[in-house]
Amino acid sequence: MKTHEDLSVYKKSLDLVEAIYKLTRDYPSDEKFGLISQMRRCAVSVPSNISEGFGRKSKKEIVQFLYISSGSLSELKTQVEISKRLGFVSNSSLIVNIDEIKKMLFGLIKSLKQ
Repeated sequence: MKTHEDLSVYKKSLDLVEAIYKLTRDYPSDEKFGLISQMRRCAVSVPSNISEGFGRKSKKEIVQFLYISSGSLSELKTQVEISKRLGFVSNSSLIVNIDEIKKMLFGLIKSLKQ
């Protein structure tokens, strides 16, 4: 591994950001400062924290930022569930993607801790 940009989890998290931005384009305009803003911030936080972690000096710091990414994924999953309940989202493929990225993050954390 040369940089964080080589990581599959980083690439998948960028794909997730794109999917969230496309999805929230169709949300009601009164959600601009509610779910739209929250979901976009959470999604952007995932690859951003992966990147920031790998910009640090120690494995401990990298792991800390990977945990922050995981927390953002948990928030995002809740927001997608809320969106489903409100009728803004009909499929659950985003939940599957979020869960997959979270598993990948924990795999990376485990490998860094060894």
